[in-house]
Amino acid sequence: MFGFNTLPVVVQAALLLAASNVFMTFAWYAHLKNLNDKPWWIAALASWGIALFEYLIQVPANRIGHTQLDLGQLKIMQEVITLLVFVPFAVFYMHQPFKWDFVWAGLCLLGAVYFIFR
Repeated sequence: MFGFNTLPVVVQAALLLAASNVFMTFAWYAHLKNLNDKPWWIAALASWGIALFEYLIQVPANRIGHTQLDLGQLKIMQEVITLLVFVPFAVFYMHQPFKWDFVWAGLCLLGAVYFIFR
């Protein structure tokens, strides 16, 4: 039977980091849309609640990834995933216009990927 644990470690870490980044992005930015009319401390409490789930996924992701990747590789992988999660969130959820700056930032991150993984 095919299971999550049979995936390569890098894929496991990337999938978990992607899921964790979805929670992180909502914790950091969704309150700007959904709780903008509430006091900041309500937004902070809601964000902390969401961030708990982010950490429950991110910590195992980093522990799994660190079995084969060094710290720098984990960090750059997380940054790439963050941009891949953030851009659709910004465009589709927050209704921000697409900017070519997202593409240029992604290309810069690809350079970082090259240098950290070579």
